[in-house]
Amino acid sequence: MKCLVDFITVLAVVALVSLAGLSGGLLMLRNEKKAKHLSLHMVSFAAGALLGAVFLDILPEAMEIGVLNTNFFIYILAGIVIFYVLEKFLFLYHCHAGKCDVHTYAYLAILGDTVHNFIDGVLIAASFLVSLPLGIVTALAVFFHEIPQEVGDFSILLHAGMKKNKIIMYNILSALAAVAGAAIGYYFLNSVSGLTNIMLAFVAGNFIYIAGVDLIPETTKDKEHMRSFTTLALFLSGILMIYLAGKLIA
Repeated sequence: MKCLVDFITVLAVVALVSLAGLSGGLLMLRNEKKAKHLSLHMVSFAAGALLGAVFLDILPEAMEIGVLNTNFFIYILAGIVIFYVLEKFLFLYHCHAGKCDVHTYAYLAILGDTVHNFIDGVLIAASFLVSLPLGIVTALAVFFHEIPQEVGDFSILLHAGMKKNKIIMYNILSALAAVAGAAIGYYFLNSVSGLTNIMLAFVAGNFIYIAGVDLIPETTKDKEHMRSFTTLALFLSGILMIYLAGKLIA
């Protein structure tokens, strides 16, 4: 019975995070200027939240359960490399030299987002299998980086000329891929000994890669001093939020 409750809890949390992450994209459809402003702030906050989750929760948890060894760090590195390869070859959906078919890159954008959401579901499930607090912190970190990502995805589809009702429909279906990832991940991670620990390292690798490669470079583009201080404050606030969340639910 407890196993079923845990399974339903994981699916419910992943579904909530995935659908709530669409809020940034839905705001883009209503108010593009406000959405881009929100996205810029969320990028800084999300970068801090992802790194905070890695160094304040995931690695300490790995140390506590006794899996923080040489192999664990190798899996982290493998996770970074794998996500680099995925982003390089699977998520290349932008037009190049204006020669791509508008529909082609729009549907590739949806495909890339769907795969990404599926992976997020697996990673959140892996964290819940380690502990409830770690699962919640991981879900929070995923949620905060989903908002700017969805703003970007909706922008691409709008630019491609896709109608708003289709954008919403495809993105809801894409978000549900995270639930499928959580369900499949939960089953296999429970069945295969040692796989949860490997996936925990992959969570760390994924978060380090997204924060270091995708998010932090975006926060350093604006050289205006006051906005730079705001960006730094939001980055530190993301770390602080994860720290406080970890303390409250521990």
